[in-house]
Amino acid sequence: MKNLASWLIRSDQFLIQLVNCQWKCRLFDWLMPRVTHLAGPTATIGFLMFWYMFMPRTVKSWALEGFIALIGSHVVVQFFKKLMPRIRPYLRLAHLHTFPNPLTDYSFPSGHTTAAFSIAVTFMFHSSLCGGVLLPYAILIGFSRMYLALHYPTDVLIGSCLGSGFAAGTVYLFG
Repeated sequence: MKNLASWLIRSDQFLIQLVNCQWKCRLFDWLMPRVTHLAGPTATIGFLMFWYMFMPRTVKSWALEGFIALIGSHVVVQFFKKLMPRIRPYLRLAHLHTFPNPLTDYSFPSGHTTAAFSIAVTFMFHSSLCGGVLLPYAILIGFSRMYLALHYPTDVLIGSCLGSGFAAGTVYLFG
């Protein structure tokens, strides 16, 4: 078990350095701080409210399911952040590039990634077209969180699993 934990830590550090340092470029420096906010509370709740208010009655329920998955997964994310306080990568690894307004709370798991996947997977269960648009969006959110040195890859991986799991459970129960 100790070997697995050691391997995970080394892998996390290697991958975060790869994404944050080796893939650094002007385009990503400009794009990622903007993209990452597309999974913040305002954007995710706004998207679900827009969908519910303006889409045909036959697909309004998707927004309600997305909202249930979003709220449920957010509660679990906050629980894990308290249970397993993990310092953000840019605070632990001094050579990582940082961006304006870095967060100082704990990193595990990634709430933005969880939110993006909870919505994307909920909609994916109902429409392959929506899934084809929203799943790449969710993956891009996870990438942006690593590029900005706010989350380790395992934070993003677990966040994607939590969001997907809550989405699947919500669609199973209510869909």
